[in-house]
Order: sequence, then structure tokens, then C-alpha cells
Amino acid sequence: MDSSYENVIKTLLRNPSSIKTKSQATQLHAQIVKTRGSRSVSLATIILGIYSDLNLLKESLQVFNTFCYVPTKAFKSVIKCYSCNGYFLDSLACFVEMRGFGKLPGQDVFPAVIRACTHLKELKVGESVHGCVVRSGMESDLYTGNALMNMYAKLQVSSPDCHVFDKIPQTSRFSSRRSNLVPVLYEETRNELIRSEKSNFDSLNGRRVERDKRLDNVSKIFQMMPNKDVVSWNTVIGGNVQSGLYEEALDMLREMSNANLKPDCFTLSSILPVFARHVDVTKGKEIHGYAIRHGFDKDEFIASSLIDMYATCTRVEDSYRVFDLLPQKDDVSWNTIIAGCVQNGTFDEGLRLFRQMLAANVKPVEVTFSAILPACAHLTTLHLGKQLHAYITRMGFDQNMYIASSLVDMYAKCGKIMTARWIFDRMEVHDSVSWTVITMGYALNGHAREAIILFENMERERIKPNAVAYLAILTACSHAGLVDEGWNYFTSMSKCGVSPDIEHYAAIADLLGRAGRLMEAYKFITDMPIKPTGGIWATLLSACRVHKNVELAENVAKEMTTADPGNMGPYLLLSNMYSAAGRWKDASKLRTNMKKKGMRKPPACSWIEVRNKVHGFVSGDTSHPYYDQIHEALRDLYERLKQEGYAPETSEALHDVDEEQKGDLLYTHSERLAIAFGIISTPAGTTIRITKNLRVCVDCHTAIKFISKIWGREIIVRDNSRFHHFKDGNCSCGDYW
Repeated sequence: MDSSYENVIKTLLRNPSSIKTKSQATQLHAQIVKTRGSRSVSLATIILGIYSDLNLLKESLQVFNTFCYVPTKAFKSVIKCYSCNGYFLDSLACFVEMRGFGKLPGQDVFPAVIRACTHLKELKVGESVHGCVVRSGMESDLYTGNALMNMYAKLQVSSPDCHVFDKIPQTSRFSSRRSNLVPVLYEETRNELIRSEKSNFDSLNGRRVERDKRLDNVSKIFQMMPNKDVVSWNTVIGGNVQSGLYEEALDMLREMSNANLKPDCFTLSSILPVFARHVDVTKGKEIHGYAIRHGFDKDEFIASSLIDMYATCTRVEDSYRVFDLLPQKDDVSWNTIIAGCVQNGTFDEGLRLFRQMLAANVKPVEVTFSAILPACAHLTTLHLGKQLHAYITRMGFDQNMYIASSLVDMYAKCGKIMTARWIFDRMEVHDSVSWTVITMGYALNGHAREAIILFENMERERIKPNAVAYLAILTACSHAGLVDEGWNYFTSMSKCGVSPDIEHYAAIADLLGRAGRLMEAYKFITDMPIKPTGGIWATLLSACRVHKNVELAENVAKEMTTADPGNMGPYLLLSNMYSAAGRWKDASKLRTNMKKKGMRKPPACSWIEVRNKVHGFVSGDTSHPYYDQIHEALRDLYERLKQEGYAPETSEALHDVDEEQKGDLLYTHSERLAIAFGIISTPAGTTIRITKNLRVCVDCHTAIKFISKIWGREIIVRDNSRFHHFKDGNCSCGDYW
């Protein structure tokens, strides 16, 4: 062999890190075997180390299996290579094998073993390895300490009874000794861990001992590490955030700065959720400014955290600005901005971004559908919801608990309660979210008894109802007039450890008000331990309107304006009551006051989806392209209604005009325009689905019952309170809404 070539091999063997590729490694290996043979343990160990550093598992094992007596370095190389390639069970089994030969691991192998314990979620084994670390005197090693902190931060709960090594296949190279070595590892290292911890902590001064005993494992390790890098600080900060210890996380961030270490991308992405949690957009902006100054703002993880922080703080415009400035957008940033839009009620924008995401060839993942389905639910875009459902099924995501719950919610809010129930019944596991969603779905669709059965079934399944579940069952009782049942559920909340909040009190006030027990509702609100909001008074004011109690309505309106001075709701409701009672001067006076204060009544709007397009209608609007046909259909509809015995409830026409003009005003209400368009635009027998932004008026409710009978159509109307399923001249609400 040429001497110069021999010198190259010697140089490479002295500096193995200079080998950067698989091709270089295999060529070197081949030349060594060719010129020096394959029996040299030292050369084989070097080659194994090179393969391991390149994460070449197959080649590493080929060399490893040639050893008759395995050197310590060879064990270390294979343990690391197994762990880096995701073969965590084999990594731990190899570690046990090495310990069985009496070989002590070093600082270069412990991080890989601890990483394996973390990924396998085996805390007991990790504790044993920790004991080994202490006994080996490696507890001060930076990388080992970081790995231990990461493990304890992620594994705060006890591991299952099943031992990790019971899962190793019998074909493992190490299976013959496994049963004897595992007890040795456990008993020896765990006992050593206890002894070593005591000796280590006793070496500290007395004042620190008592303080450190109260710290968790992450903090203990962190405090005892003589050297800490950014990873060390990030691990302890991230662990505090994951455990909900937000103030502690912020304190650690300050200490990190005092230690002259600059936060990196991971630090910032860990700490931003704290400001989102506390809705502290000012501090969030400070972190944003720091990220810009240090060039981190283009990092996808930082950007996603900023998008989420701004969205949680209801600053969705700032979220979009961060997203728009990203040079590269991954699925995380897309999903975060979509979720932020939906959570802030900008559903159309969320859907638009979802379509842009698809156009950018970014493949949706499971969290994408959990984010976008609520938009379909709120906008009642059933067609799009069905398309998403089909895609979810093709991707195999339909058994994901969160997606399934979102589908149940979407179908329920689109009036397809039976489809929602079918999806719910197919779920393999039900959690509190899925139970609550289906219960609320039945409640809003007017099936109170079914909602009660579901709620009781949830309790029988030993799933503890949360605050939202109680709100669902109270809503069901309110919409069905089940006063006694609703009151029983309300009083049982505190016994189950759930404190009623403002929404639960509002539900009871609504329950009493709908049932006509107005004075009882008034007393309940005034005696509340929580200060009543304008919304609670609004429920009672609406009940006063239904039951035509003008005197009480005037008192409630005063309370409402005091609680929420800028709300125009009490003016509108009271004005409507005055009009209904023929008190036109009082109604006019109120409306004049509203104009002076710059208040304008929100227009009544209704929406209908026809051939994959949503059409919007405003009461009295003539701008729709098909208005002439709609107007003709309405005239025909009005004549047919009168022939069937329909008489307009003209008290709902809030103008001092003659009865004929009042009738004309009523039949151009937005929901009737939408229904007429649905009738002329869809085949006979097709279900018509309407969404309305305000409560359905009494006259429209009566008219739609007649329409459903005359045209043989099922008409589903979702107003701002509930669903109305009209069929064969009847409504699912039983005229109680």
C-alpha cells in the first residue's frame, strides 16, 4: 500500500470527526479491512464511533456484532445511535447490557439514555438512570443535567405499572440477560439515587437544604448545576410554563438575563404563552420588539407564538400583520392564524385563509380541522362542513377525539342534530368536551329531554360535568320551560365543585323569565352574589316583552342602562314594547333619544346557502339580483297564507301606520326574503336552512309554520337564541321561545 495513502488513513483515524458522509465512512472502513484486517478491536471501535456519529444504525450494528468482547466505547456508540434513530427500547436494553458487564457509562452516553426514558415516558427507569448519574459523579455535566431537567419537566406523572423492558421483543440481542439485569439496574441505581441525593443535599448549607427540599426535580437539578447554558434555562422556563407556574417562569427569564445569557427563539416561544394567558399585550409587545431587534421575528416558531399571543389578546389585526410578514409560512403558522381568526369571531376571514393555505399547497393536519370547523358551525356553511368531513374521513382523522367533537358541534349548529348524534355514537372514547357538545346541540335544537338523558349518561360514565356542561343543561331546561329541573341542576353545581358564573345566572334568569315568573326572575337577579351585567337584564327585558309587562320592563331597562350605559338594547326593546302597546309617543321619544346619542339599530339580517354560495338579506332590502322573482314569490306566498287562515300579528310592525301597511312591512322581514329565495332556487322538498342575527319575531314564527305546511318543506331557522325546526305546520320549540 502506498505510504502516503497509509498516512491519510492514520490522519483520519486520529481525527474521526473529519469524516462527514456515509460514503467517506464506508470507504475508510473498507480500506482498513483490506489493509489491516478486521480483528483489531481498537480500529473497529473507531469505525463504530464514526458510524454512530453519522447516525448510521445499520452499519453501526454490523460492526458491533463482530465483537467477542465489547469495549465500553462500543456500547456507548451503539446506545447513542439507537437513541438518535428513535429505537429507544433498544437503547435502554443496550444500556442494561453494558451495566451487566460492569461497565460504567460516562457523560457522553447518559444524555442519550435519559432521552430514551423521556420519549418512552418511563419515569421510574429515568429515576434509576438518574441514580446511576449521581453515583458516577456526572450530575454536574451540562448536557446530562439538561437531559434530566427535560425528562422531569415532561414526565411529572408516575409511569404505568408495566415495565418498559417487558416490551422489548424476545429477538433482541440482549434478551438472554434481560431478566437478570433489570432488577439489578433498578435496585442498585434507585437505592444509590436516594443515598446520593441525601449526601448531596446535606453538603449544602442548612438554609438552602430546607428550601431545596421544596423544589421539584427540575429545580433541584438546575440549582445544583455548576454551569448552565441557554438550553438549561430554556428547559426550566419551559417546564414552569407547562406546569402553569407562569410567575415562576417570568422570574426565571429575569434571572436568565441577569446571568448575561440572551434568550433565543425557544425562550421567547416558551414565554409568549404566559402573556397570552394573562392577556398582557404590553409585555407581549416588548418580547415582540426584542425578537425584531435580534432578528428572531422571521423564525416560524416565534412568529406562531406571536400570532397566538396577539389573537388571545383579541388583537387579531396584529396577528395577521405578523403572519403576513413571514417569508416562509409552515403549517403551524397557517393553523395558528386560522385558529386566531375563528376564536375572535372573524369566521369569513378564517375560511378565506384556509382556502389560501390549500392554494399554497400546505397540507392540512388534524389541528387544522379543529380550528376551521367552528367557523363552518357559526356560519352554518353546511356544504363546506360536509366537504371537510369527507376530507377528514379520507385522511383517517375521523377518530381523533377533538376533530370528532368539532364535527358534532358543526352538524348540531347547522341543524343536523341526528348526523351529530351519529358521529358522537361512533366515537370510541367520549371526554367531557364531546359529551358537552352533543348535550348543547340537543338543547339548542329544542330536544330538552334528550339533552337531560345525555347529561345523566355522562354522569353515569363517571365524567364530571364542568361549567360548560352545566350551561348546556340549563340552556336545555330554559328552552323547554323545565323550571324545576333547571333549578335542581343549578343548585347541584356547587355540590359537584363547580362554581356558577355569570352565564349560569343568566340561564336561570332566562329560565324564570321565559316561564312568565317575571318578579321571581327580577328578585333572583337583584339577589345575585355577582354584579348583574347588561346581558342578564336583557334576558329579563325580553321576557317582559313576551309577557307584555311594560311596567316591569321600564324598571329593568333602567337597571340595564346603568349596568351597560352604551348598550342600545334596552332602548330598542322598550321602544318595541311601547309600539306593540300602541304608545307611539313614548316609542318615538325613545327613538329620538337614541338618535341624539348616535345609536343605530342593527339591521335584521338573514342568510341562506344555495348551491355552495351564501346569500344575505336585510329587511326591506331590494338589492338582491333576484329581487323581482323574490318579490313575486312573496306576493304569491302572502296570498296562499291568507287562504290557509294566516292573519298578520301587526303588533310586530313597529310603525304608526294603518294595518295594511303593517302587513306589507312584515312580509319583507329578512327571514321571509331568504325563505322565498330558497323556495324559488331549490328543488321541491329540499330543506331550507336560514341563519338570522336577531330573534325571530312572533309573526314570522307563525308565518313560517304555515309555509312549512303549504309547501311541504322542512325549514330550519337558527336565530341568535336557538334553532327552530318547522315541519308540517309545527315548530320544534312548541311555540316556547
